[in-house]
Amino acid sequence: MGVANQTPGNVASEYATIQFIVQQLLNRAATATLVRVQKCTNAGGVEPVGKVDVQLLVDQITEDGQTIPHGTVFNAPYMRVQGGENAVILDPAPGDIGLCVFAMRDISSVKSDPDAARNRAPIPGAPPGSRRTYSFADALYVGGMLNAVPTQYVQFTAAGIVIKSPLAVTIQAPAITLDGDVHVTGTTTMDGAATGQGTNIHTHTHSGVTPGGGNTGPPV
Repeated sequence: MGVANQTPGNVASEYATIQFIVQQLLNRAATATLVRVQKCTNAGGVEPVGKVDVQLLVDQITEDGQTIPHGTVFNAPYMRVQGGENAVILDPAPGDIGLCVFAMRDISSVKSDPDAARNRAPIPGAPPGSRRTYSFADALYVGGMLNAVPTQYVQFTAAGIVIKSPLAVTIQAPAITLDGDVHVTGTTTMDGAATGQGTNIHTHTHSGVTPGGGNTGPPV
């Protein structure tokens, strides 16, 4: 971080001198700021949560008002909504703006081997990688802010839930239950067996079949 130049007012009294020193020390502590995602190790695949490289968006400033951009912060873990083996996979994308927070201690030991820290006995954890504190190097990417209108989304409203994709929606499970009326707009294709009230719509037969213009009986 940039350190402001000392002015005559900063040494006009003992109090002003101490205040200046304390302020400079506080200015070195990274807390939270907005960043731009430069790179992400993952791109929507079913894999462990990854890391991002981010550019800090709020520049440093010198005492005379000159701005100095920050460098890139590499390999910041990003947050995923996950519990056990259940997760929402939504990886950050280059160009996203989001919030980074910075850990109070060096988290590199946990980042390098999270399983060892998670499973250490008798108490989970790992020693800090160094004695650094409140450093940009210990960034954690929390999530997106100030970004554009999405084209693919799950939307929760007072009227219900909307799932929108410009390409396709795939649901995979050994069994899928739809409880309620189902309205279909567009072509429906079924590759496997489908039944309605227990009757297979692909292979069923009809009773009461007679030649001519009469109607058949109900499906068998």
